[in-house]
Amino acid sequence: MIPLNIPDRPPFYEGEKAVVVSCDMITAYGHGADVCWKGIMSGRNAVADIDRFSTAAFPSGSAAMVNGLRYLEKDSLVLQMFKKIFDTPSESVPKDSGLILASTKGEIDLLEKSLLTGEGEASECNLNNLLEKVSQLTGITGEAIVISAACASATAAIARAAAMIRRGYKDSMLVAACDSVTEFVYSGFSSLMALDKFPARPFDRSRSGLSLGEAAAYALIMSEARARKEKRRILGEISGWGLSDDANHMTGPSRTGDGLSLAITKAMKTAGADEHDIGFISAHGTGTVYNDAMEIKSFKSVFKMEKKPVYSIKGGLGHTMGAAGLVEMIIALRALKEKTVPPTVNLKDPDDDARGWASGNQRAAGENKYGLLTNAGFSGINAALVVG
Repeated sequence: MIPLNIPDRPPFYEGEKAVVVSCDMITAYGHGADVCWKGIMSGRNAVADIDRFSTAAFPSGSAAMVNGLRYLEKDSLVLQMFKKIFDTPSESVPKDSGLILASTKGEIDLLEKSLLTGEGEASECNLNNLLEKVSQLTGITGEAIVISAACASATAAIARAAAMIRRGYKDSMLVAACDSVTEFVYSGFSSLMALDKFPARPFDRSRSGLSLGEAAAYALIMSEARARKEKRRILGEISGWGLSDDANHMTGPSRTGDGLSLAITKAMKTAGADEHDIGFISAHGTGTVYNDAMEIKSFKSVFKMEKKPVYSIKGGLGHTMGAAGLVEMIIALRALKEKTVPPTVNLKDPDDDARGWASGNQRAAGENKYGLLTNAGFSGINAALVVG
């Protein structure tokens, strides 16, 4: 049992507010946050048969992929996506911003290309090389780092950016996140027997695995003072964050949920919030038996009998791996704005433990101040954000 007592320290929620002023994404639904929001709210899933590589050797042959990407070309799949979203950013990105790139495998298709065709160098898929390319695309000349924390990468990156702003180290941070569906990635998840033959069904009684997806996204996060000085439109605040690692298994989640409970508790403490302030939960919700069960246990541990509306967007656009937390943060801010909890796409018959928490229908978000986001990844990492 992991104790949930967090030592008292100077209130971390005192300091500069970290606010989101600009964002964009490309997913299997298409380009843009509005397109993604409408796709999720329609209840449509974007999972389709894979034509990018042969799936004859795999028990599953589908994923949620971005249309128009070219496989094994000069530009990697993720770079092609980044070029689309940074071609005409909705707001100018200050050149003095810090940059954090979040990804699990980055340009792994360049390694595949090198092995299959003999073109290029295997070392080209290094995440630091991709970081340099994103710096060039955005024109950022400030500090730049990579965070690769499995499927919690983007959430950890957002937490790092917000912490740097709150403590006054930076007043502008760009978080960019990406991952793509390649044969290497697909075979890895297939070997773990983690893929569902059908589109993923998070929190459903019949769930049997995840659907892979791909995405690239960014969020420009500023101190509230700088955002107001530059007359930026404020989309929401990164109010709290928490990370933990339960070291349960190399690939499997904890069975107790204690590690995620700790991350959630830390996030709420950082936000200066309690359980009554949370209006809904954007769950990791992969659709695997163990992940979804672990999350519900964690939610019940933290919120007791106060059931919160829980949803997952992965039934619609797949599990976008290192980009998941950033895509989900953008959607959560929209949910707060619309005061609407999105449906969990493909959820028809909730598992007994999830009943009353997760739903396949839209619901009212209520007047609560915050939304909670959770993500988890290989090696036992857990991450949570409180947004408002």
